[in-house]
Formats: sequence, C-alpha cells, structure tokens
Amino acid sequence: MVQTTASQLKNRLRRADGQLQGILKMVDDGRECKDILTQLAAVRSGVDRMMGVVVAENVKQCVAQDQLTDDQQAELQEALDLVVKTH
Repeated sequence: MVQTTASQLKNRLRRADGQLQGILKMVDDGRECKDILTQLAAVRSGVDRMMGVVVAENVKQCVAQDQLTDDQQAELQEALDLVVKTH
C-alpha cells in the first residue's frame, strides 16, 4: 500500500477508534438509544469507506499504469472513486 494511503488509513482508523471510545462512554452514561445508534452509523460509514479505499488501492497496485491508455486510466480512476464513495 502506498505510504500516503497507509497514513490516511491509519488516521481514519484512529478516528473510528475515538468514535467507538465515545460510544462506550455514551453507553456507560446511559445515553439515549437514538444517540448511540447515530454514532454507530457514523462509525459503520467510516469503516465502509475505509474498505473502499483499501480495495481501490489494491486494484491500482494490481494494474500497472503502463498497461493502460490515458482514457483507460481515467475510467479506472472513476470506477475506483465510485467504489470508495459507495462502499
């Protein structure tokens, strides 16, 4: 994995960890179910996005750029962006 992507992934993981720690505190404090579920959904969304980033980076590494034309590279990047956005 490219160093920049690895650093970004670590930052996202730290953020998710912080969110989970916050949720644990919310449970201990007896916060409303709705508030806890909202935070859990945010964590899930963040993890889903991280999974998309990992998949996209893996695909990029598997396909050598010199194997693709400029148009194909643009199409691949567009598809990978969509994976990251929707995963």
